[in-house]
Amino acid sequence: MVEVADDGSLTVFLQQRAVDGAANDGLVEELAKHFSISKSRITIEAGFTSRMKRISVDL
Repeated sequence: MVEVADDGSLTVFLQQRAVDGAANDGLVEELAKHFSISKSRITIEAGFTSRMKRISVDL
């Protein structure tokens, strides 16, 4: 589930645990669904091991 804050930031709630990159993969999948684009158009730029991440979306 993706929530959009008033400032435009996104909060994404995931089912996957942060093990072996599963949460990052789940994040990309949820964002792809939210924006109705393919997963290949989403890149995690920073924060691979953090709860806070910087994401690039090629719309």
